[in-house]
Amino acid sequence: MSADAHVPVLLYPAVDALAIESRPDGTFVDATFGRGGHSRLILQRLGPRGRLIAIDRDPEAVAAARAVEDPRLTSAHARFSELQVTLDALRAGAADGVLFDLGVSSPQLDDPRRGFGFRIDGPLDMRMDATRGTSAAEWLEKADEAEIREVISNYGEERFAKQIAKAIVAARRRRPLRSTGEFASVVAAAVRTREPGQNPATRTFQAVRIYVNQELEELSLALPQALDALRRSGRLAVVSFHSLEDRIVKNFMRGVARPSVPERLPLRAREMPMPRLRVVGSPVKPGAEEIRRNPRARSAVLRVGEKLA
Repeated sequence: MSADAHVPVLLYPAVDALAIESRPDGTFVDATFGRGGHSRLILQRLGPRGRLIAIDRDPEAVAAARAVEDPRLTSAHARFSELQVTLDALRAGAADGVLFDLGVSSPQLDDPRRGFGFRIDGPLDMRMDATRGTSAAEWLEKADEAEIREVISNYGEERFAKQIAKAIVAARRRRPLRSTGEFASVVAAAVRTREPGQNPATRTFQAVRIYVNQELEELSLALPQALDALRRSGRLAVVSFHSLEDRIVKNFMRGVARPSVPERLPLRAREMPMPRLRVVGSPVKPGAEEIRRNPRARSAVLRVGEKLA
């Protein structure tokens, strides 16, 4: 991998959390290869008999992974919800660590062909895997106003969702929205006020991207699979970038860190079922220097768990 590859947010804390030094010849999973920032550091710490499985749903990321000349790395093209079937197909066995770096990567966001951003005009796509599924433009052309409003409100936490949805429907009557520039302009005209320094279309772009890629549903399906894939004492590390993702991760870890006992069932202490996970430490956030270097890091949160049984 090149030295100038994209450096992920919270790179060292996330890889440190996997505790590779305690099992250098183990099997680890980078469930979001991106451009290989995490994988590069994991490979540096892995022993000669260690194994790294790099997964991504973006074909461009998978191509980057397949270009890595290291026999310890195996790549796979798959969504989060396909985690277990992918590991089974690769005969991975139990994993010693699984890492998720959620959201959109800088290479995706900065490439106008992908349609994730609005700084440079490009096709309104937003799919993490452009070979399948419905693009943002296709969905916005067919969805009714109520559905658009609900998506923007729920996934973007946008208080002007009603006005934006109405503006989108009015705009598409004139002509279909095909570019990110057109879409951002329609949204901006419907948003009366916005936080200083934030583009008026930021929350709406986030909402549509999350919906088109079913990101929250994929995450909810992947976390239990990751826990099942871990061997005892294996680590689960998740970096999230907005409150909706982080809430899912936090609630999942808290839920499996408590024993599941039916209400009013009398049990002695020794009869209590063991929790499946131990939450490791407190949530980790980027420091001031990392945020200064990369403003996109400001909302990142790392949560870590260790499998107990």
